[in-house]
Order: sequence, then C-alpha cells, then structure tokens
Amino acid sequence: MVLFVKSCNSIGDTIGFYHFLLLIFQMERCKYGGSKKIISLDFNQNQRMDIQLLDYIIIFGFFAIVLGIGIYVSKKSGQSSSEYFLSGRTMPWWLLGLSMVATTFSTDTPNLVTDLVRSNGVSANWGWWCFLLTGMLTVFVYAKLWRKSNVKTDLEFYELRYGGKPASFLRKFRAVYLGVLFNVITMSAVTLAAIKIGGVMLGLEPWVTVVAAGLITVIFSAMGGFKGVVYSDFLLFFVAMAGAIGAAFYLVNLPEVGGIDAVMNDANVKDKLSILPNFNDKKALITMLIIPLAVQWWSSWYPGGEPGGGGYIAQRMLAAKNENHAIGATFFFNIMHYALRPWPWILVALASLVVYPDVASIAEAFPNVPADKLGHDLAYSAMLTKLPSGLLGIVLASLVAAYMSTISTQLNWGSSYLVFDFYKQQVNPNATEKQMVAVGRLSTVVLMVLSAFLALAMQNAMGIFNLLLSFGAGTGLIFILRWFWWRINAWSEITAMFSSGILAILLETTSLRPFLFKPGTGLFPDWAELPFIMVITSIIWLTATFLTQPESKEVLQGFYRKIQPGGPGWKKVVDEAKTEEINITKGEGEWSVPSGITAMLLGVVLIYTIMFATGHWIYGKTTSALVLTGAALVSGFLLTKVWQGMKDNIL
Repeated sequence: MVLFVKSCNSIGDTIGFYHFLLLIFQMERCKYGGSKKIISLDFNQNQRMDIQLLDYIIIFGFFAIVLGIGIYVSKKSGQSSSEYFLSGRTMPWWLLGLSMVATTFSTDTPNLVTDLVRSNGVSANWGWWCFLLTGMLTVFVYAKLWRKSNVKTDLEFYELRYGGKPASFLRKFRAVYLGVLFNVITMSAVTLAAIKIGGVMLGLEPWVTVVAAGLITVIFSAMGGFKGVVYSDFLLFFVAMAGAIGAAFYLVNLPEVGGIDAVMNDANVKDKLSILPNFNDKKALITMLIIPLAVQWWSSWYPGGEPGGGGYIAQRMLAAKNENHAIGATFFFNIMHYALRPWPWILVALASLVVYPDVASIAEAFPNVPADKLGHDLAYSAMLTKLPSGLLGIVLASLVAAYMSTISTQLNWGSSYLVFDFYKQQVNPNATEKQMVAVGRLSTVVLMVLSAFLALAMQNAMGIFNLLLSFGAGTGLIFILRWFWWRINAWSEITAMFSSGILAILLETTSLRPFLFKPGTGLFPDWAELPFIMVITSIIWLTATFLTQPESKEVLQGFYRKIQPGGPGWKKVVDEAKTEEINITKGEGEWSVPSGITAMLLGVVLIYTIMFATGHWIYGKTTSALVLTGAALVSGFLLTKVWQGMKDNIL
C-alpha cells in the first residue's frame, strides 16, 4: 500500500515530535492490507487531541525526571555486570513488585481490555485472568527456588540443571532467540505501528517516528541499567495508575454517559457486565473459562507469565535481597495485576458502549479513520479525546510511562541474555566486569536500532510475532516439572521447544488446521486446538525423555545440593547419593511444595475474591460485594497461617 497523508494545519517540529510521543501508545492494532491502493487522507486540527500548555508541562516534567533517574544511577550501575543487570541483588520486595506491575502495563493493554469487554463482555478477560494460577504457583513454589539458584539470568539455569553440549546449546540458542529475535520483533511491532500512526495523524516521516519512539528510552536504558529501570518503574507505576483511575472516573461521569448507574442500566451494557461467562452458552463457557483455567495457564509459555517463572519476572526475583523478598515481590505483583488494575480500563470500556455502541458509531465520529483500522479497541482512544487539559496530560504521561517501562525492560532483559548467556559463554569467557557492562550498553543500543530498521522495512510484524509466540505452546508443563523430576533432561526441552513450534507452524500454514479444526467440517471444534498441541507436544517430549540418557549423577547431585527441591521426583537421586555416602541434603524438614500448593490455592481464592468484590462494589451490588469481601478476608487469614507455617529451612 502507498499512503499519502496531508495535514490542513501544520504544526512546529518540536510540537509535532512530542505530540507524536503522546499518540504512539494507541497503535498496536493498526494494520494495512497488502494492496497497492493509494489513499489520500486530510486531517483537520479539531480531529486531534486538544493538548494545552499544562499537558506539555506534565509530559516534559515526566521525561526530565526519568532521564534524571537514569543519569543519577548510571555511575553505580556501571560498576559491575551484577549491578547493571541485577542491581547487586539488593532490591526490596515492594520496589520489585511495583516494577513488575509497571512492566506488564503494556502500551496496548487498555486497548485489548476494551476490545474484549466490548466484543464479548467483562468475562472475556478470563483469557488472561487465568494466568493468576501461574503467578501464584511462582509466588509460593518457584520464587524461592529461583532465588536459591543464584543465577544471573534464567537461561543460566540450563547449565545448572542439565549438562554437556545439549545444555550449552539450549542456553546459547535461547539467548539469541529471546534476546535478539524475540526482542527485536516485539519492539519493531510497536515501532511499525507507531510509524503508521505518525504518518496518518501527523504526516511524520518514518525515520522521525522511529527517533521519537525510541531515543529517550534507549538513552535512559543504556545509562541506568536495571537499577534505572526499577527506580523509574516506581514513578511509572503511580503515574500509570493515576492516569487510568482519573480517566475512568471522569469519563464515566461525562454528561453523555450519565454516571455509573446510567452505565449499569444502559441497554448496550447490561449483557456485558457479568464477570463469569453465560453457563448456558457451552461454547462461550468452554472457550472463555474452562480451557483457560484447565489447560491454558500451565501449558503455554509467554513473557511475564511463564509456567514456573522466567523472563523478566525471574530477573526481578533474582535481584531480590533474599528468598522472602522474591516471594513478596511476586505476590504483590499478582494482587495488583489481577485484582485491582483491570477495573479502570473495564469501566472506560463499558462507558464507551454508551457513547459508541458499535464500530459504526466510532467510524461516524472519526470519519477519516481507514476502514481496516476500525475496531472496538479504538473506543479507548476515542474516549480519551474527551478528557480535559491537565487530566489529559496525566493520562498521556501514563501511556508514555507504559511504553518506556515495557521497552526499557525488554532492552535490559534481552541485553542480559546476550552478555551472560552468549558473549560471556561463547565470545569472551575471560571478560572483565567493565567489558560486560560495555557490551550490555552497546547491545541495548543495537537491539533498539535493529528493531527500528526492521520496523522501517516491514509492513506487518504481527503475523511473524504471533508465530514466534506459538513456539511456546505446549511447553509449559516441562517448565513446571523440570525442578521436581530428575528424569527430565536437556533433550526433553529441546524436543518440546521444536515440536511445539513445528506443530504450530503446520497448523497455521498448511491444510492441516482446516482439516482438524474448521467449524462444521473438522474433526475437533476450534477450542480444541490448544489442547491438541499440548497433548501431541507432551507425548513427543516424554518419548524423547525416555529414549535419551538421563543427566549425569554429578549434574543431578549438584543441582539437588544447591536447590534442595525435595519430593518423590528426586528420591532416586537422593537414595543413590546416600548409597555412595555423598551428602546432598540439608536438614530433615518436610517437603515444602504441598504447603506451597495450599498457599497457592488460597492465594488464588484471595485475589479472585478481591477482583470479584471490587467489581460488585463498582456495580453497586452491596450484598454480594460484602460476602465476597468477607471471603477475601477469610482466605487472606488462612493464607497467612499457612505461610507462617512454611519454614525457611525446609526442603
């Protein structure tokens, strides 16, 4: 497609630059078709957000503070690789927890929630609410194990748990795959959409868009390292929450909306309010609740919700002062992420149904939006245009905060893989601390530059990005079990990784998927695709596990001695060590996992009841809200008792 954009009212370069920064965060789902149709778009000044001087002061002040943080911590962050990537492992739980929340506030999250609510109701959010189970399992079982491992990245785990060339291959391959390919495509998808928004709305050249989107973030990330990211996340969290809550309160009380009672009683909203799907609709029940809660949460790998922990969540656990701080950080993150943060976005989505009941009404209000860019997700952006000066600045600053937090985390996380898991292992085993910090800063810049060039060269990155994500389908079980079953080896992970990816590619690019899943003619209904991949992948990696040799005694005993995972899955290794008069156990305490699972289940009940109670208080359902609040208090009390009973020195 060739796109020509002209603006009826030009604006100065400086204003255009920062105006663009304020708009790039509503960009994720902008896609153009592959035709060569020429489109000419005219935009008038009154179709842009009415951004006043006060709003610019808020935004400029925000940037100044963030850059100041980066400069302030840059000297200490540069002292060693541990400081640059893990802040010397001295971070308290509350700061790490806030950082996790800020990082997972992706730039497109409000748009996604709006799309889900408007399309299928509040209950559609179970597609991601289900990952609370993964989060709670990480809190009460895996956070402690990760902190005990004392690795610098979660990929270093491979050569702690496995041995030989297969373990080395896994570590190096995933360092490049996740640290370069995954990160570059993730960031280029964001930047590509930014190019389209900048061109359509402001007539900016693509290179100007790329500079605007990444310059401040990459400078800040390269200077401040992990400590700069975490310290700025503290600010970003409060800015993001203030913006989301302030926008929800103001927009729900707009004259054309009429307040919360009017929203609840609106004909377009009534059938969208239920937090649970309609139990009489079997397809909705299976796809929106049963599959997510029964299969999805433990079977799939995705950033921020890895089964067994991993990625940038693991990076923050590894940076904690000790095991208890790692647990506290992940627990706080899950409470905020699932129980409280979604509701401001949900309220805006519900209010938008009053103002813009369907996509056609959005198209009517914004006639110059191309047809292929229209969708329910645009309702969030449409509602933001109604905010007054001051609040608009705070909300837009919150979206800037979301962008910077996500990108800076991706850069630091990906750079840590390249430094510790590739450069140190493959290129320069004798690298000094200064060399590793220098490579970390250089790779941060290179990753951002690569993503910028890829964005400039591509038309649509989302298809490739989704295909990369599909490589993780069906691998979650192995990430959960590898800590507690000695028989899993490096070949288990290698076969799981490649078989799930190949199967996903086959289903998406050949006639196999229509044959199996096409409604009315396939062997299985659509919702069976994920379970199908999970079952086949599990069969393949289990077969590979028993057809290949187990890890050596030295590797298994060394892992057990350091981690103390305990449980029946390691009985054979412990018994063999005793026979050889080798001591690999510490203490005689009970296995902690049963108590951890009990705490996990109570934590799930606690957070879900808080989430439900919050919704019912908002809906004005006082009786049910009181009951749910009481249930949350009871589950919280029981969780405290169980947690106090879990001794720090048990196996």
